[in-house]
Amino acid sequence: MEPDEIIHQSVRLKIMSALNALTDGEALDFPRLKTMSGATDGNLGAHLTTLENAGYVKIEKDFVGKKPRTQVTMTKDGRKAFARHVAYLKDVIDNANLAEGSQP
Repeated sequence: MEPDEIIHQSVRLKIMSALNALTDGEALDFPRLKTMSGATDGNLGAHLTTLENAGYVKIEKDFVGKKPRTQVTMTKDGRKAFARHVAYLKDVIDNANLAEGSQP
């Protein structure tokens, strides 16, 4: 089992974790993701583009009145990739615990 190199990066892992906590089709807006990830506007935008290009998130832009709004949802492929990455991380932890337990 290998890590998902796209999700593995810490900001993208935070984004995917936040989106995974939502129900299918539910979205988070850009300011909320910015707060949750601790990223700057430009940094968050770049990470979202990487996730979108991988097919892991869908980005929708619209206006609320005259104010622009960016909403992000996790795709089905994104959920599958996130689940595989979490399984990989659990495997790493489990193997580390086994190795620690076998030491004298």
